[in-house]
Amino acid sequence: MKYSGIGGQAVIEGIMMKNKQEYAIAVRKPDGQIEVKKDQYISMTDKVKFFSLPFVRGVFNFIDSMVLGMKTLTFSASFFEDYEEEEGEPTKFEKWLDDKFGEKLEKAMMPAVMAFSVVAAVVIFMLLPLWLSSLLRPMVASDTLMAFLEGVIRLAIFICYIKVVSNMEDIRRTFMYHGAEHKCINCIEHGMELNVENVRASSKQHKRCGTSFLIIVMMISILFFMIVRVEGFFPKMLSRIILIPVIAGVSYEFLRIAGRSDSAIVNLLSKPGMWMQNMTTSEPDDSMIQVAIAAVEAVFDWKEYLRENFPGQVSG
Repeated sequence: MKYSGIGGQAVIEGIMMKNKQEYAIAVRKPDGQIEVKKDQYISMTDKVKFFSLPFVRGVFNFIDSMVLGMKTLTFSASFFEDYEEEEGEPTKFEKWLDDKFGEKLEKAMMPAVMAFSVVAAVVIFMLLPLWLSSLLRPMVASDTLMAFLEGVIRLAIFICYIKVVSNMEDIRRTFMYHGAEHKCINCIEHGMELNVENVRASSKQHKRCGTSFLIIVMMISILFFMIVRVEGFFPKMLSRIILIPVIAGVSYEFLRIAGRSDSAIVNLLSKPGMWMQNMTTSEPDDSMIQVAIAAVEAVFDWKEYLRENFPGQVSG
């Protein structure tokens, strides 16, 4: 495996691929055509040198991924909003909102949705496990065991959440596009030409996946909360919130190492995240693979990459 530097995410009926400061979104429109949009996104780590320092950059890379993720999701959703509007007339209230606020409403909604998502994630995946584990305190004397049980509960909540949302048709298809994204990157990084046949044969699991990042966060949080001990429920709650950037920073550094290394130790430590990807990725069909290839080719010269890293692998 040779690190390529490209990454991406699944969107609604499509895929976003990013290479350095360029990104492309490829969407399969309701009429069956593939729409590709290419643009630039300058990350916070590129704008401010301090944000690019090790253990600091993880937090800001996560913020960047959220901002770009929301932007690309909104773009992909717009095709299906237009399709739904053609199918049915908008209500008077929807017309009034569009006339009165237009794009301003969309711009205002994005940070609001992001803020709500962050708060909800903190409550569900950090504070709820703490509260549930505190109910076991009368039966558990060890602080170390309590921190471990809190981590197990956190992981169980996350798995249940994935299980529930994966029953939704739109999410199932998004997981298939997620698989196509991984397959494209794996295809290139293992020295194969980027075509439907080679992508189909590639793995749908990748060590740089966001799912792996979340699992690493959960594992490292157990270690942190075993070491950092405070008394009382509310001080513990505050410590969980304060330590989120620290845990995210450490987790990101491990993910960077994992994405560039094939060592046995790194591969072993990456196993839980790779296993979890079985729940968040599915085998795509060929039409989804075509969308993924279109997104990659818009921002990445894979032929030049293969010539440099895998001489003799490019035909013609």
